[in-house]
Amino acid sequence: MGRASGSVKRDTKETKITIQIELDGSGKNQISTGIPFFDHMLTLFSVHGFFDLDIKAKGDLEVDSHHTVEDVGLVLGDALNKALGDRKGIKRFGYAVTPMDETLAEVAVDLSNRPFLVFNAPEEVNGCGDFSLQIAKEFFRAFSVKAGMNLHINVDYGENEHHIIESIFKSLGRALDQAVLFDDRISNTRSTKGCI
Repeated sequence: MGRASGSVKRDTKETKITIQIELDGSGKNQISTGIPFFDHMLTLFSVHGFFDLDIKAKGDLEVDSHHTVEDVGLVLGDALNKALGDRKGIKRFGYAVTPMDETLAEVAVDLSNRPFLVFNAPEEVNGCGDFSLQIAKEFFRAFSVKAGMNLHINVDYGENEHHIIESIFKSLGRALDQAVLFDDRISNTRSTKGCI
């Protein structure tokens, strides 16, 4: 059973975005959002999730980064949803814990088609420029909604915002890699309802 890719293009007055994701990849990526730190985080997501990822985004960064970050989340979620297709045969659940220096991030996902975000992170941290935990949260919310993913992010401790955000993106890639894997024991969808 092979895995699929998903490709989505979205043009609005605020952003122009094209994304392609290949679930059965090796972590190859070409990412350009105009926000270098965001590009770095998406690269980590790709590498640690073994997803081939191509993202081209142009947004109204002269206003701020919010529209670009949120819309990339929406389009990436759409692309993942397309790649998953009917979700038959996938493990559906994934979980990863990733340390980075003083930080430990825990991410759990359920590709249930019932989107929900839980986001717990330290409130008082040392900043890392114009890509904050708050703007990262907007990405995760948009991504989870469009992907049909129940996403729980818990960071109990950490002082450096860069380390917190980086450990979350690494954990997300690792957890999602588990969830999209096929399992020969699952013939339909992994649900007692018969569908998700």
